[in-house]
Amino acid sequence: MKQINEILKKHNLKPHRYITNGKATIVDTEMGRFVIKKNLKDKKIFDYLKSRSFNYYPKNINDEEEEYEITEYLDDIDYPNEQKMLDLINLITLLHNKTTHYKEIDFEDYKQIYEDIKNNIEYLNSYYTDLITLIDTHVFMSPSEYMLARNISRIFNALNFCNYEIDNWYDLVKEKTKQRVVVLHNNLDLSHFIKSENSYLISWDKAKIGIPIFDLYILYKRHGLDYNFEDILKHYEQSYPLQKDERKLLFILIALPPKLDFDKSVYIMTKEISQMMDLLFKTENLISPYYAEQSI
Repeated sequence: MKQINEILKKHNLKPHRYITNGKATIVDTEMGRFVIKKNLKDKKIFDYLKSRSFNYYPKNINDEEEEYEITEYLDDIDYPNEQKMLDLINLITLLHNKTTHYKEIDFEDYKQIYEDIKNNIEYLNSYYTDLITLIDTHVFMSPSEYMLARNISRIFNALNFCNYEIDNWYDLVKEKTKQRVVVLHNNLDLSHFIKSENSYLISWDKAKIGIPIFDLYILYKRHGLDYNFEDILKHYEQSYPLQKDERKLLFILIALPPKLDFDKSVYIMTKEISQMMDLLFKTENLISPYYAEQSI
């Protein structure tokens, strides 16, 4: 707090109330309300955003080179989350459109993605095979074990799909000479979108240059059970159509089941397994129309 006070004093801001909000501190001053947090932004990314006239993020009122950043506090309008999600997608398509560029492919990048996913699939196959084998030896299954046993085929089906499709994806990208990349917010969450007089994205600490689908992947993993992603994906592609290999990689990533560690109470494990199965089922429904005319 002493360090924050020194920063405020340097900028002639006299605080009279502090509110801690995660990694940020909200400060009420005579000049208004401000947000102070560790400056973790990649300055090169923000220089690039400025050059592309993308200004939908809180502006620093202090030197961007300082250890802490001070930004004006933005009031968020209260309106339905479903509409807010579509507004978030509109802003992401704008970000991706404005920052799209092509670079020579470093095939080692694609090879690394391929090998990481392949290794993950192999590990999860082995893990869930051993887990269900152990569960089957129990005379009496717990509710969480019984729920997993009843639904284990859904996990293996998802892994088989991913294993088949990652090979197809690798064959596709072998033919490419250019890679489409954008500025990724890389930390998308509905709580990181603010609608004030304009739309804003906050929490840019993880921003980087990368393949556009990773923003969609993060958003789906965090909100896949909360919203209709069939409509969200269509809405996104109306303004920013995905390339065939990009869409295939997105579907592989969202279809990969997570590893479930049986290290919590039966109640919590049962809840987690239920949510996992709901998301796998929802993912099947999202992906299947794109493969309706294929035999997979």
